[in-house]
Amino acid sequence: MVATNFPNALRLVLKHEGGFSNHPADPGGATMLGVTKRVWEAYSGDVVTEADMKQLTPEDVAPLYKRDYWDKCNCDALPAGVDYAVFDYAVNSGVMRACKVLQAVLGVVTDGKVGPATVAAARASEGLIQRYCGERLRFLKALPTWPTFGKGWGRRVREVQAKAVAMAVLPDAHAAAGGNVQAAIQRAIAPRSGEK
Repeated sequence: MVATNFPNALRLVLKHEGGFSNHPADPGGATMLGVTKRVWEAYSGDVVTEADMKQLTPEDVAPLYKRDYWDKCNCDALPAGVDYAVFDYAVNSGVMRACKVLQAVLGVVTDGKVGPATVAAARASEGLIQRYCGERLRFLKALPTWPTFGKGWGRRVREVQAKAVAMAVLPDAHAAAGGNVQAAIQRAIAPRSGEK
């Protein structure tokens, strides 16, 4: 098993987050690679302009995502697939909400800290990713900005669920293929040289 799924999970999150945006209906304001101006200023300790935000790269934001989302959700301790689903939810809706929803779905104490009890329950749970993503979608549909952003959010949750389930089913193959499960499966079943 891979030590951490963070690089792959970050790649998938950044695909959904996209480049620069500053939609008037988005309460986050100026955002680059999913990082709001306010969050970047808090992380970097500097006041930044919109032009500064547009210059951010995946390499710039990766340490922030690792420290402030992945590590705060204790994703390295979670099962493959669950780690990615929780991470994506944390990035999209906040660490505390992502962790508390995970705990509520698992039926453990909802303190927002993914510790040993939460991890053990996650490892023992069947169908967790589907239930977790269902709760995430229910939350998003209740937001007043759903009419504006709902189509994209719904697609994102469906895609996260599909990728997370694939990671859970074939965690080693998924990581070996850099996230391309079909390629990993094809390599695993392809005849080796000399075989027919």
